[in-house]
Amino acid sequence: MPLPVDNFTLPAYVPHQTVIIQERNMKRATLLPLAGMLVLAACGDQVATGDGDAREVVVGAAHTQERLNYPTTRTVEQIDTYQSASRGEVEVADPYRWLEEDVRVSPEVAAWVTAQNAVTNRYLENLPGRPMIAERLRELWNYERLSTPAAREGRYFYGYNDGLQDQSVYMVRDGLDGEGRALIDPNELSDDGTVALAGTWPSPDGRYVAYMLQDGGSDWRIAQVIDVETGEALEDRIEWIKFSNLSWAKDGSGFFYSRYPQPEAGEEFTSLNLNQAIYFHALGTDQSEDRQIMADPENPEVSWRAGVSDDGDYLFIASSAGTDGNAIHILDLTDEDAEPVAIFEGFANNHSPIGNDGETFFFLTDLDAPNQRVVAVDLSDPSTLTDIIPAGEFPITSASHIGGHLVVQSFEDVRSVVRVHTLEGDEVREVELPGLGVASGFNGRPDSPETFYSFTSFNRPGTIYRYDVETGESTLFHEAPLTFDPDDYEVSQVFYESTGGVQVPMYIVHHRDVTPNGQQPTLLFGYGGFNIPMTPAFDVRRLQWMEMGGVFALANIRGGSEYGRDWHDGGRLANKQNVYDDFINAAEHLVELGWTSPANIAIEGRSNGGLLVGAVANQRPDLFAAALPGVGVMDMLRFNQFTAGRFWVSDYGSPQDPDMFDVLYAYSPLHTIPQGEGYPATLVTTADTDDRVVPSHSFKYIAALQATDTGNAPTLIRIETRAGHGAGTPVSMLIQETADKWAFIAFHTGLDLSQPQRAE
Repeated sequence: MPLPVDNFTLPAYVPHQTVIIQERNMKRATLLPLAGMLVLAACGDQVATGDGDAREVVVGAAHTQERLNYPTTRTVEQIDTYQSASRGEVEVADPYRWLEEDVRVSPEVAAWVTAQNAVTNRYLENLPGRPMIAERLRELWNYERLSTPAAREGRYFYGYNDGLQDQSVYMVRDGLDGEGRALIDPNELSDDGTVALAGTWPSPDGRYVAYMLQDGGSDWRIAQVIDVETGEALEDRIEWIKFSNLSWAKDGSGFFYSRYPQPEAGEEFTSLNLNQAIYFHALGTDQSEDRQIMADPENPEVSWRAGVSDDGDYLFIASSAGTDGNAIHILDLTDEDAEPVAIFEGFANNHSPIGNDGETFFFLTDLDAPNQRVVAVDLSDPSTLTDIIPAGEFPITSASHIGGHLVVQSFEDVRSVVRVHTLEGDEVREVELPGLGVASGFNGRPDSPETFYSFTSFNRPGTIYRYDVETGESTLFHEAPLTFDPDDYEVSQVFYESTGGVQVPMYIVHHRDVTPNGQQPTLLFGYGGFNIPMTPAFDVRRLQWMEMGGVFALANIRGGSEYGRDWHDGGRLANKQNVYDDFINAAEHLVELGWTSPANIAIEGRSNGGLLVGAVANQRPDLFAAALPGVGVMDMLRFNQFTAGRFWVSDYGSPQDPDMFDVLYAYSPLHTIPQGEGYPATLVTTADTDDRVVPSHSFKYIAALQATDTGNAPTLIRIETRAGHGAGTPVSMLIQETADKWAFIAFHTGLDLSQPQRAE
């Protein structure tokens, strides 16, 4: 969750953010007659990648039996020994260990990727409706989108996309009603659209913009600076940045940032990320001259973030060793001899700086408050916390210091509620939002009542409003022209019972013409981890699924932050099975409500959600017709050996811990594939440049699936090139990937694509 202090964004490390295309970040179905619908090209062009035998699988219905030959995947004699709390030493085979090698380094892995993609592409090319889906998705995606503006001394900075641009363009206006002009157009930086903006930070006076670029979806970033007036780039270039913000000094002389040491050649996308440190970069100097501000060489696993206070006098320093819990120190920038003052120590709780009023600092914290509270701390007495806004029934998700007020956002039964308070905590008013959905933004300055926010819901793209904190007036800033009628889609929320008698919320969204008939093709989506909530936000891809006649369901399962820290804790570490139970129960509830059946349910999740899909497909293969695990964490015994994986121990536990080994081994998708069962049709998606969840997770999982007798349904992998975990993926790539996925699950859930889509 970001830690907003207007002039900077200090993010707690987010390991696996589900990619949802949101505007705030810039953002009559019938069973298919199966006979004769699927005619696959011959797949006999196997590429041998070592010893072993390719497995032939019969795919399709009884009337459509085509042979799908998977590439050969060789095995190795690799046995690892783990300590189990219940069984002592446990030997675990890892026959596909060689697939952990980087595809850019290993010719054998590269050949295997080519062979897998060839089989998958031949299958996808013959699915009905695939070109039609891509064409219609391009139409739906082609609408104007803006991000919420950031104001700096009369200039307004924002992202803009005219519709189908692969990457959004960074713009500036002189004055609120001024004409926008392009400052940074990442579409000009690569031929394939894979170079993307990964963050922008205008200087306090609006003279400069510091920005980061990512290449091919990698988490590695390069920072540069542009002169706003001239549009000319400065010579400053900062490399090896990862999981960092940029935060300007008060006078605009430079900025603070975090980076890692340069990795060894050939290990840039696989080696563990250790020894991060905070630096200050002075404009016009070489990176080698950057001054180190904070590091901890004795604890190389600690990560660091820094952000300058709105008045420019203080530096907030956040440190963490995982994805849950952080410490906060404050450094007085006006005193060269000052030492950081500890405000919150240890990593047992989460704390977010809101802002300050002189030496009084405001924080959002879950210390002694699972639903979070706003507290004030005086720098002269940092051990004393004063409640400003106590914890309530529902979790506070963020807070901002704007115009002498505190703007506080909450989640109430997974919908946004925003209230304005005085600095003493008295409620002034509730912000009137347009309906059931999610609001974002509300960044600004303590000395100005002006702020902007975006509101979105399942059936409405992000609409941007300018809000006056003093008067409470919202005025429309930007509303996207649409190629569909939002009123054609119905949104409802239901609650169902899961393990332990817990009531879990779920959204169900569909076209108004679609009604429960026990056989509606249904896509169930979930995440369930890392304190990340799943929100009722717009996604044009989901809209198309519903336009075709499919039902979309979003289960707000445990592991996220929908109901505060207790909800998160209820789905992590030893409680992780609750996440899978919640998701399974969501599917069963959709059946009980009369919407669908196991023959018509597809499930999707990305990253930690990919783990979710793999785990529940293994546990209940009878409940799902199709599965879409994307960039998933599939090897729960080795996830902490690569790049950022070590951070995730706070949510998963360590496989080197005997107690947690038993938990992890019991649900690890790679290690729990059932034998001889009717496994769901599975399309795994990953990318070769994913250096967050390294693609070997998906490689090893699909190799194991293909080597196991799981029935007649296809088990395929789609491996994108020049892409990563999701952020920065070009729109053109997203459209094609979506067309592949929707065609795949449409066929396997019985969605009739022979009917015209509902174009308004």
